[in-house]
Amino acid sequence: MDAGFFRGTSAEQDNRFSNKHKKLLKQLKFAECLDKKVDMTKVNLEVIKPWITQRVTEILGFEDDVVIEFIFNQLEEKHPDSKMMQINLTGFLNGKNAREFMRDLWPLLLSAQENIAGIPSAFLEQKKEEIRQRQIEQEKLATLKKVDQDKKDKETRERTRSKSPRRWKTRSPGKRERKRSPSRSPVRKPSPVGGDSPPPPVVQSNTKTSEQPEEPDTSGTGLPETVIQEASSTGLM
Repeated sequence: MDAGFFRGTSAEQDNRFSNKHKKLLKQLKFAECLDKKVDMTKVNLEVIKPWITQRVTEILGFEDDVVIEFIFNQLEEKHPDSKMMQINLTGFLNGKNAREFMRDLWPLLLSAQENIAGIPSAFLEQKKEEIRQRQIEQEKLATLKKVDQDKKDKETRERTRSKSPRRWKTRSPGKRERKRSPSRSPVRKPSPVGGDSPPPPVVQSNTKTSEQPEEPDTSGTGLPETVIQEASSTGLM
């Protein structure tokens, strides 16, 4: 018996599988984007894997690790065959879902290979939008915090003002006098200057500085000195 009879054959070597694939290629509908080739060496597959997992889970209604890993393995090739991928996924996702999945996946791969980072442009725009929305939310929160803080500060000032005594109670009498109107303040007369002003009063000291001259005693005659002189001249004295 020929030993070659026991050797295995691949799907490409078996005419039954090749004929089946050719038949499916004619029967199935493919998106136009699948005609373009993708160089996976220029694609950052790790960035696209989360999208593949989410999309397959949405189609099946649950997360199927077998299907997801099957897709990852096919994308490990340098130039994967897009139409063969759709045919292989038809048994897991059915014909319609497999076609829609490849129609969404392949444009992402084509866009990723055109960018330096290997990331699809749609992902970059989505990331920018997320950052912008996050900044808007942060600005809103900052505005709300500022309004709340201003309100608290105003309430604190009002409470402090209500507890503090009134101003006029703490003012000194001198300050109140200065704030009076000029018409109510007393008018002070200027100090007199010149010869018409009376001399200042003399303050008498307790100690006598000089003896006062004694007045002549006229008690004996009771007449003034001029009368005595006249009397002597007439001989009456």
